[in-house]
Amino acid sequence: MTIIDSGKPLRVMDVIARLNVGGPAMQLIRVAAQSRSVDHVHCLVAGRTPPHEAEMDYLAAELGVTPRHLDTLGPSLDAWRDVRAMRQLQALMESFRPHVVHTHTAKAGFVGRWAAHRAGVPVIVHTYHGHVLRGYFGPARSRLFTMLERQAARWSQQIIALSEALRDELVDRYRIAPRERFTVLPLGLDLEPFASVRRGSGELRETLGIPRSAPLVGMVGRLAPVKNPAAFLEAAVHVRRAIPEAHFVLVGDGELREALWTQARQSGLEDSLHITGWMRDLRPVYSDLDLLVLCSRNEGTPVAVIEALTSGCPVVATAEGGVPEILEHGRWGRLTSADPPHLARSILDALDHPLDLGPVRQILRERHDPSRHLRALDALYRLLLAEREIGS
Repeated sequence: MTIIDSGKPLRVMDVIARLNVGGPAMQLIRVAAQSRSVDHVHCLVAGRTPPHEAEMDYLAAELGVTPRHLDTLGPSLDAWRDVRAMRQLQALMESFRPHVVHTHTAKAGFVGRWAAHRAGVPVIVHTYHGHVLRGYFGPARSRLFTMLERQAARWSQQIIALSEALRDELVDRYRIAPRERFTVLPLGLDLEPFASVRRGSGELRETLGIPRSAPLVGMVGRLAPVKNPAAFLEAAVHVRRAIPEAHFVLVGDGELREALWTQARQSGLEDSLHITGWMRDLRPVYSDLDLLVLCSRNEGTPVAVIEALTSGCPVVATAEGGVPEILEHGRWGRLTSADPPHLARSILDALDHPLDLGPVRQILRERHDPSRHLRALDALYRLLLAEREIGS
């Protein structure tokens, strides 16, 4: 049976639980927008974004991408709705007849691969942008998700990890699949807007009423437990004792917003903490920050760290997931723990001795070039299809 001739258009369906603000949605929308450049006929299927999260449909509209939304597909665990989502996805696949189904994120990864397996899709690929096997749930639910990930891996011809550290963790610690079933492929990002950022523009400081002379330390991301913003505020208390004029900013939103304001008031930070909510243009943020901090309990490949470095903004981050690789194991930024006193010492040291990120900006632009990422995906898809044809 001939699956597809070399060089012919590929029908590719990407499936993701939601297009919320973050690296996975950003990458998928750009892949969909550029898919014709590698002769793909593309279909992007996504669930609905919960009300407390910002979505990236605005970026899809800007780039001319029209996602197919399924109300039944979402990040939360709901057995009845998940079965309905699987059946709807299977029907879509049987209508679109993709050569490749590529799933992203935990929920869509399981439901999408289940549907693709039932629909007889020739090639099924899944990308781990991170994972939910630690830091999200209690022990029982984490074990359940590990079992589900192992099962879904059996339906996959190939699994992509965004970093070697993430691959090693999935193979060695969680035994999701054998090492030879994994491909490491860095995230594809449009970093051009950040490469030209001028340091210290003052736009963010003026908006928030922060003096230009005050040290400004920030986090960018979801205000969710796994991102650990509470530890950031605890560390901020220690930093303020050493630098009373310091200010702190949380760029993002989420379920912890009110709790963080309460924590700030109880800690005496209410006059130095700023929570901006979601911002579409982050260039003024990275321009004015003296330091970006990431203190997540679990990470994959945090886009904020890559964008900050490309903007010339120094970084302090917990050594989770692919973060050590992004920071070249400490050469491009300070690796720390989420323990607030230790985190505070790392922040103070980084403020006193900022790293020169001059050459890093160009290196990251090349490493995460979206065209390179898309060409690598196309080559992988066609190789897997050829292998299926030989084995059929």
